[in-house]
Amino acid sequence: MNFDIIRDKLKSLLEKAVQNNLAKGILLSGGLDTSILATIASKYNGLKAFTVALKKAPALDIKFAKLMAENLQINHVIHFFDKSELLDAISKTIEIMRSFDPMEIRNSAAIYIGMKIAKENGIKAIMTGDGADELFGGYSFFFGKSEEELTIELKKISNIMSFSSILLGKSLGIEAKLPYLDPEFKKFSLDIPSRYKVFKEKGKIIGKWILRKSFEKDLPKEIIWRDKAPIEQGSGTYILPNLFNQEISDTEFNEKKRKYFKEDNVSIRDKEQLFYYELYRKSLGIPHPTDPKQKICPHCNSNVRNEANFCKTCGAYPI
Repeated sequence: MNFDIIRDKLKSLLEKAVQNNLAKGILLSGGLDTSILATIASKYNGLKAFTVALKKAPALDIKFAKLMAENLQINHVIHFFDKSELLDAISKTIEIMRSFDPMEIRNSAAIYIGMKIAKENGIKAIMTGDGADELFGGYSFFFGKSEEELTIELKKISNIMSFSSILLGKSLGIEAKLPYLDPEFKKFSLDIPSRYKVFKEKGKIIGKWILRKSFEKDLPKEIIWRDKAPIEQGSGTYILPNLFNQEISDTEFNEKKRKYFKEDNVSIRDKEQLFYYELYRKSLGIPHPTDPKQKICPHCNSNVRNEANFCKTCGAYPI
């Protein structure tokens, strides 16, 4: 497949995928993935975009989401949440996701708030950009791999990837729509040669290259070539590790770390995880394997898929 054929088919299939998963709402980060979906979906009437960020935190998403919404002339709701609302979302996210993995919670709590605000605005279904990074090599840990290694890794991840937006939406009574995971588009994406996904452009290694080039004429330059920013950076929840470092003393942390290792056989890595684990323990109990024949995480005793090297419960990697 040459570039022109791939580009044309990619755009055609993604347009179809959006039509198949069309919703009145979209979680808009102003990143590449959601901006492409918003561009396609804005051709249909009534699209409303939602962006959330922590008050007084330097959240990257606001600037870019505003730019994209103004460019498309769509209704845009920006919600700034405070510490109290964030802590409430964290508690609910831990219970819904059955996880005390700090990275998962930091990212998913922002998604939870975004979906909650959408629900309060009368939205019954909402689109997310989930899946694009996994299908097109968006994460930096893909960048050093050979074409063959990248192809193998992307196919492996495509078989085990899961997204919190589905469970979070279900808990809130709002349906998450994931156009990038539309079966026909997903299959085509995996067939695209990996050399078109992670590519060197102007001396810089770039993920999702073919996705960027395909929509280069449709989106603002600042969006097309925007670096990948995790949700925690875009929403401002990346401040949480520092927050818990200040609120939990070293003495308390060390005492509780020893206690939970001795009593629960759970290894706590840092103060943020300690805070999340105590919420997890209170609502869900001590983690334990439900299937002793399946792979078990050595750090928290939860079951892990046999083909996975990452624990969704505690975030341990590699295992």
